[in-house]
Amino acid sequence: MFKRPKRCVVTLLCLVLCLTLGISAALAAEQAKTVKLGWIGSLTGDQAVWGQCELNTVKMLAEELNDAGGLLGAKIEVIGYDTRGDAMEAVNCVRRLTGQDKVVCIIGPNASGQAIPISSILEEMKVPDIATVATNPKVTVVDGKTKPFNFRVCFIDPYQGAVAAGFAFDVLGLRKAAVLYDVADDYSQGLTEFFVKTFTEKGGTVVAKEAFKFGDTDFRPQLSKIKAANPDLIFMPYFFKEVALSSNQARELGIKCTLMGGDGWPSEVLIEMAKEAIEGSYVVNHLDFDDPDVMDFKARYIKKYNRQVELNGFLAHDAFLMFVDAVKRANSFDPVAIKNALETTNVKGITGTIRIDKDTHNPEGKEAAIIKIVDGNYIFQQKYAP
Repeated sequence: MFKRPKRCVVTLLCLVLCLTLGISAALAAEQAKTVKLGWIGSLTGDQAVWGQCELNTVKMLAEELNDAGGLLGAKIEVIGYDTRGDAMEAVNCVRRLTGQDKVVCIIGPNASGQAIPISSILEEMKVPDIATVATNPKVTVVDGKTKPFNFRVCFIDPYQGAVAAGFAFDVLGLRKAAVLYDVADDYSQGLTEFFVKTFTEKGGTVVAKEAFKFGDTDFRPQLSKIKAANPDLIFMPYFFKEVALSSNQARELGIKCTLMGGDGWPSEVLIEMAKEAIEGSYVVNHLDFDDPDVMDFKARYIKKYNRQVELNGFLAHDAFLMFVDAVKRANSFDPVAIKNALETTNVKGITGTIRIDKDTHNPEGKEAAIIKIVDGNYIFQQKYAP
């Protein structure tokens, strides 16, 4: 009379075991359909407005892709970490993404100073990275040697500096230039070097070259020396917060010459802080903000986040596009296979056609957009190649 309950217990245990195994298998199958994509950038500090826009963009594009059926049958999970604008923290973020999170690719960072030191970790873990707006040549190539797992979607400092100098000399007809730059920043030093080189080679004269260090807020001593040199142009290759402070102070000192900068300028924050001081200034940019090719993305971003797209969002969009294209052509989520596919990228993005040079891991042939600031708006002037 006691055998029947025993059989029931055994049967019940078997059912529980089967159910548990079934749930575990289902969870494992679901996890196998999720692939992790990393992102790093500044979510705090002066450049947080750019970093937040990048992360928003990557998350939005991943959601849209997932809703459309995913990538190779898998859902993309975006994992983003804050570098706090610090090089060592960028290294720590990449270690975490590659070692702990097991991402198959990383997008970002936007700053050269953070993108340069992460290469050794990428190579050790064999995971590719696509930098967004990191323009220093050393992000991808050092001493003639290409870093195998570092890529970028933007053009580089030599090109950007040459565009600024060429446009100032050839189109604006300016002959005397001054430079104010951040001596502690790789990006600022790079643009300065190639602006000076191109401007002087064309026959122009650099009448003053003054430096400051990141964190400075008073630029009057350097600007006073620049004013005494009486330039036609001041080239300011640094980021929007310092641009706002220094341009306001330049105008307060009575400096009326043309101001010009690179892709570190464009931000709504710059307009808010220095609208009158930067009126009529010129910016070397990666795209025309009103190009028909970018309108659909802008509209989707504004609808989702109820805010304008910063420059970095457009480059993050095309970095994500590079990732998706590489995975499809590789037909694999293996990071090395993705890296190999990235080396032969040739895809139309919203910032232009992106053709990656296998020998440099840089996009070749992307024209720069010259933007003029008019009444608080970034107005496209022309495409320009030096």
